[in-house]
Amino acid sequence: MHSFRFSAEPLPPEVEAARASVRAFLDAERAAGHFVPHRTSWTTFDAAFSRRAGAAGLIGLTVPEAYGGHGRSGLVRFVVTEEMLAAGAPCGAHWIADRQSGPQILRHGTEAAKRAILPRICRGACAFGIGMSEPNSGSDLAAVRTRAVRDGDDWVINGSKIWTTNAHQVDYLLALVRTGEPGPDRHGGLTQFIVDMAAPGVTVRPILDLSGHHEFNEVFFTDYRVPDAMRVGAEDDGWNLVTEELAFERSGPDRFLSDYRLLVELVDRIGPEPDRFQAVETGRMVAQLTALLGMSASVARLLDQGIVPGVEAALVKDVGNGFERAVPEIARRLVPVEPSLSAQGDAFREALGGVTLRAPSFTLRGGTREVLRGVIARGLGLR
Repeated sequence: MHSFRFSAEPLPPEVEAARASVRAFLDAERAAGHFVPHRTSWTTFDAAFSRRAGAAGLIGLTVPEAYGGHGRSGLVRFVVTEEMLAAGAPCGAHWIADRQSGPQILRHGTEAAKRAILPRICRGACAFGIGMSEPNSGSDLAAVRTRAVRDGDDWVINGSKIWTTNAHQVDYLLALVRTGEPGPDRHGGLTQFIVDMAAPGVTVRPILDLSGHHEFNEVFFTDYRVPDAMRVGAEDDGWNLVTEELAFERSGPDRFLSDYRLLVELVDRIGPEPDRFQAVETGRMVAQLTALLGMSASVARLLDQGIVPGVEAALVKDVGNGFERAVPEIARRLVPVEPSLSAQGDAFREALGGVTLRAPSFTLRGGTREVLRGVIARGLGLR
């Protein structure tokens, strides 16, 4: 039976020093007018911002210096991530590469892939997408049908992916495809490949959201050829790798700070003299947020130790998603105004409008809450 490995250790001094450094960078970015916090989020794709963040040494923090990184700890990266989210910085152009694709390539990629790609990620000059979800599969990742067939030193891929964030703008996908038989648990016969989005055989079709915004996409592979040197991990070992990758995706503070700017604007809107109901509700949210930050930092420590904390990561995401979904509902009760995406001069209404539009996706991305609770239950020996 699994026991949760969360700790309450204080952050080391060098980690807090990194916090001061990233705050100075973000203050300068805001002063230059490069972003407006309540109008952007970590999913906002801004390639110029990512290049400046890379030049400031804020990307690839855990990547060894030999591959263009900075050789820092996961806790340093945690506080940099936390501050970027709190500031509402537009990190979408480097987020996935820095959060999960880069670490996967570092751990399991070929030397050729590491040399070609990791330095560009660290410079903020290389964007990645996630090639996991497929049409008609829902949240059943084991139902992957996109197939790769070996042909000499290459693999030929045919199939499709869906809900691929920023596929129309990224340089690569880290795609999970079927290379063998699934086996009795359906987890066999899967392999990860680095897909060059500019190569022949890849077609991207947009999926517009209700506001007409283009972030999601369908991706189609038609006889797409990928060199074996761009395979990540061993052939047919993709399920183990993707489980490890999801620990990076599910445990970070982006899983509970997506609507942090709304919480900030809510507190500012209420002001220094809240009524009793406002004081209770905002106090409860701040307490929950503090606990989540501690849990997420604990996961960063485990990752530093080479531990894959799948159960802890699932719990952080599940609890964090509950928090994220509650914030806009509580905000609407505490300050009954009409949300808007273009309420010039009213930061609270704009933040509320943006979060209200995005909130339904919070419990879907990175695995639904039902899937996460299954992971937690198995970890606890309950199923």
